[in-house]
Amino acid sequence: MDFDYSDDQKFLKDEARKFLGGRCPPAVVRGVLDDPARSYDAPLWAAVAEQGWLGAAIPEEHGGLGLGRVELCAIAEELGRAVAPIPFASTVYILAEAVMAHGAAAQQAAILPRVAAGELIGALAVSEGPGVLTPSALSARVEGGRLSGVKIPVTDGDIAHIAIVLASEGGKPGLFLVDLTGAGVKRETLESLDPTRSVARLTFDGATAERLGGAGEGFDLVQSILDRAAVLLAFEQLGGADRCLEMAKDYALGRYAFGRVIGGYQAIKHKLADMYVKNEVARSNAYYGAWALNASTLKENGAPELPTAAAAARIAASEAFWFASKESVQVHGGMGFTWEVDCHLYYRRSRQLSLVAGSPRLWKERLVSELEKKNAA
Repeated sequence: MDFDYSDDQKFLKDEARKFLGGRCPPAVVRGVLDDPARSYDAPLWAAVAEQGWLGAAIPEEHGGLGLGRVELCAIAEELGRAVAPIPFASTVYILAEAVMAHGAAAQQAAILPRVAAGELIGALAVSEGPGVLTPSALSARVEGGRLSGVKIPVTDGDIAHIAIVLASEGGKPGLFLVDLTGAGVKRETLESLDPTRSVARLTFDGATAERLGGAGEGFDLVQSILDRAAVLLAFEQLGGADRCLEMAKDYALGRYAFGRVIGGYQAIKHKLADMYVKNEVARSNAYYGAWALNASTLKENGAPELPTAAAAARIAASEAFWFASKESVQVHGGMGFTWEVDCHLYYRRSRQLSLVAGSPRLWKERLVSELEKKNAA
C-alpha cells in the first residue's frame, strides 16, 4: 500500500501551489477581510473554476474532471495553505459530495454541471443555535414541499445559491435542497471571527424544498456528508498548519535577539518541534482518511473504515492547525499580534475550520462510539 501521493498527484499539488501563490497572496485574503461588503473573492472563485478544481471529483458526464478524491485532497491542502477566501468547502466538499452520494439522477444532472462551472455556491444548514441538535429538538419543518424555520449559523449562507437543509417532515428528519434565491428565504450576514468565510442566519417562510435522499434519513445522511467533508477539511487544516510552521521557522531563523537568531534558543526550538510533531500526526490521519474516502467512492457499499478514519483525521487536523496557528503567533513575538503580520489570518481560519462541520468534541465522541462498535463486533 502506498501512503503518499503519486507522481501525478504531486504534480497537481505543485501546480495548485504555484497557481495560488500568484492568484491568492495574503493581499487577496486581506482584501476580503478589510471589506465588510465582500464575503469572498469573486475573481479568485472564477479563476479556480477555470482551473477545473470545482469539478475535480465530479464525473465527466456531469462536466467534471472525473478525478479521484485523493486528487481533491491535494487541492484542498493547497487551498488551506493559502487560506483562500472562497466557498470551496461548502460547495465542493458538501454540496457536490452530498448530491453525488445521495442525489437522484435528475438532481445530479441539474446541480453537478453548474457546480463544476462555478455557477453555484452551496451551503449546509443544519444548526438551529447553541447545543446539540436532536430529532426532538428540530424546529424546521417541511409541509407540502414548503420549508419553514430558522437555521443559524450557516457558513456561506449569505452568498450560497442552494442550501442542504435538515428539517422535519411528518415528524421524521429529512434532508432537503432549497433554492436560496427563490421566494420565502431571508438572509442575514452575521459577524464572525473569520469574515473571509462568512456565516449567516437563514429564515425560511414557505420556501420550496426538494428532498435529498430517503424520507426520515436526515440525521444519517448528514453524518454521511460530514464524514466525507471531514477528510477534505482535514487536508485544508493540514495545509494551513504546515504554512504556520514554515512562517514560524523562517521568522525564527531571521530574527536576532542578544546577538543570535532566536531559532537558536531552546524555547523556540521546542515550539517548532511540537508544531512539527502535531502536523505529522495530522498528516498520517489525513492520509488514512483520504484512502478511506477514495475507497468509499469505489466500493458499492462504501468503506466501513471511513467513519473512524474521518473522525481521527478531523480531530488530529483541528488540533494541529489550532496549535500551529497560536504557536506561530508566539514565535513571532510582539509582531505576531499585529494586523500587519499574517499570523492572524491563519489563527482565524483555524478556529473557523474547527467548527464548520462539528466541533472536535463531537468528533471525539464519534470516534469513541465507532471504536466501541468495532470492539463489540
